[in-house]
Amino acid sequence: MEQNQIDSQSSSKSATIRKIVIGLLLGIALFFGVKKLIFSLTHETTDNAQIETTIVPVLTRISGFVKSVDVKDFDSVAQNQQVVEIDDADLRIQLHEQEADLQQSTAEVSNAKAQLANAILSLQNNKGAIDLKNIRKQKVNNDLKRDQNLFKEQAITRKQLEESEYQLAAANQEFTNAQTELATAKNRIDVLKENVNRALAMIDMKKTRIKETELKLSYTKIAAPVKGKIGKKNISIGQFVQAGTPLFSIVNDSSYWIVANFKESQLADLHEGKKVNIRIDAFDEMVVQGTIVSLSDATGAKFSLLPPDNSSGNFIKVTQRIPVKISIDNQAALKNKLRAGMSVFITVDK
Repeated sequence: MEQNQIDSQSSSKSATIRKIVIGLLLGIALFFGVKKLIFSLTHETTDNAQIETTIVPVLTRISGFVKSVDVKDFDSVAQNQQVVEIDDADLRIQLHEQEADLQQSTAEVSNAKAQLANAILSLQNNKGAIDLKNIRKQKVNNDLKRDQNLFKEQAITRKQLEESEYQLAAANQEFTNAQTELATAKNRIDVLKENVNRALAMIDMKKTRIKETELKLSYTKIAAPVKGKIGKKNISIGQFVQAGTPLFSIVNDSSYWIVANFKESQLADLHEGKKVNIRIDAFDEMVVQGTIVSLSDATGAKFSLLPPDNSSGNFIKVTQRIPVKISIDNQAALKNKLRAGMSVFITVDK
């Protein structure tokens, strides 16, 4: 009898405890459920977000063999710091050949100018010869007129008259020949002037080629375009690289931001300048403040390689997401903890 009473009391206590436990669990569940409901009604959230930064590729502008690599994986580099050097032996030989070729062309210009100067002197001589032959022609012409008068008066013989006529014909021919030589000399001067201009143009062209080679020589020393940290290297010493080959990338570790992809139904309360809370997955207990910088004018799907075309017959409505750029407040204090590509959770008050 007493044993039955004890069992009955134990069962009653167990039932009471179970009810209390269940009540507590229901109360806790109700509390957190209501809290979560209130939170969802007063906040917009998304975990479709990550930290972004500028990643600059380092490319080679010439082809050649890698002479030296001055950085290691994940090294910090300063802007304009040399990171890679391409072997420049072939380019230096080419530069010496072009400089020697330029000296030869300079000598050719001097020779062409000397020929032009001689041709100008010859032209002056030809002009003097024409004047002299013109004077002689006039003299012979006057002599012929006198001889013709004398022949009419029977003062000279027929042979003497013919001799005067011959002298005039010879003088006229000499004058004509001198004029032809003058025209030839003028044409030769034009040709020599063109030769000088051509030689000068060749010098300009060869100087341009030398500058081009010197520019290529400067490309053999590859410097970091920005300050940051090296990613994984894709090259090693002795490797042959083509122009435009990506050697590695530099991550800008001084400027970070967040791109959060909110659903289109969450955009009503989002605007530029609004504050947000950021929780970084890698540091779950750390809450960082941020500010909305801008909202994209297109959905993320529009930037895809093959954007969806809703004009087709098989249309299924899918909630689109809009990229939102968020700046990180007090970024300098978090510099050593932020990494591009980290996942974050964004909370925005409505």
